[in-house]
Amino acid sequence: MSENKKVRVGLCGAGFAGKFHAYGINRAYGVDAQVSVLCEPNRELAEQVAAKYGIPRICSDYKELLNDVSLNVIDLCTPTNMHHVMIEEALSAGKHVICEKPLTGYLGEPGDPQLVGEVDRKKMYEVVASRLDRLREAVRKSGRLFMYAENWIYAPAVTKSAEILRASKDKIMLMKADESHSGAHTRLADEWKNSGGGALIRQGCHPLSAVLFLKRTEAAARGEAYSVRDVYGDVGTALRNIPESGRGAIVARPKDVEDTGMMQLTFGDGTKATVFASDAVPGGIRNTVEVNTTGGNMYCNICQNNSLISYAAGDETLKDIYVTGNVETKRGYQYVMLEEEWFRGQIQEFQDFMECVAFDREPLSNIDIACETARLMYAAYLSAEEGRKLKLAEL
Repeated sequence: MSENKKVRVGLCGAGFAGKFHAYGINRAYGVDAQVSVLCEPNRELAEQVAAKYGIPRICSDYKELLNDVSLNVIDLCTPTNMHHVMIEEALSAGKHVICEKPLTGYLGEPGDPQLVGEVDRKKMYEVVASRLDRLREAVRKSGRLFMYAENWIYAPAVTKSAEILRASKDKIMLMKADESHSGAHTRLADEWKNSGGGALIRQGCHPLSAVLFLKRTEAAARGEAYSVRDVYGDVGTALRNIPESGRGAIVARPKDVEDTGMMQLTFGDGTKATVFASDAVPGGIRNTVEVNTTGGNMYCNICQNNSLISYAAGDETLKDIYVTGNVETKRGYQYVMLEEEWFRGQIQEFQDFMECVAFDREPLSNIDIACETARLMYAAYLSAEEGRKLKLAEL
């Protein structure tokens, strides 16, 4: 393989996302790809992750990645509030960019209250929309690839549904999609300033991107125009009204974010999609997409699926075994995820990204779907505040 086909990645962040990014890049085949440098301020964590995934060098300063001429990709597994600045810096340095979800959000502006979630949603929408326009233009001007790390687009159940849509050319009439669990285990998720919102954006961005991808696929297969006409959103903050003693298995502790949200899209052809997200659903993470068409339907059960159902009489039996995300107990019957990175689409995602850099082609999950997802999220937040359906053409 020629020198210009090598893919050398500077990975920024060694937390949860950083680990599965390193794993996915290691699994890529048919391309000469590797994580060459890991940037992580926590030295102990950096050394552990580098040793596990065979990363030859670590650093603590992001600028080192930008200035390293041996790197052609910067992979951002950093908090949402850092994404937009780091993306522009990486593109300016001539690097291709991989960025974790959500792409960006409203994280606070000078003069805002301490609890950023108290800011009116119209201001939030306008700030985010302007930032998205800037990011899209930065990608266009750079001539570099932007790869949006949205694994649901690559999940086998979703990609097979897309294949069926291309073959059948059936019209999608209604989609319902959901990501829910009992709450993030980091308290950073409790405040708007860290994640740009609550359950709707943190979890809902996954199913939203999936339904947008499937609707775009259907429209292309049928030779029809694609657009989203209007958005209706609704959010809830019930957990703030429940005393600590009454929250049971729910680990979410929202301060100025929603614990439950939904949004309904009306596409340009009048068909619908509804997205649900919640931090108030015990029993482990739930990832589903239902696609109903004029000729049939598909139900994508990314997890929990029943490939392996285990039973344990006590918590000790499976204490060191990963079962599934966000499950509160390992006692009793469990839906055990097998090759979770494959079921969730993370292996396929990084295979695509590494091939895109090596062979100079656009990724399936790109800047367009990243920006559309973020914009629609904030339209839903604005709709929820105003209590009405919003026509996108009027925003």
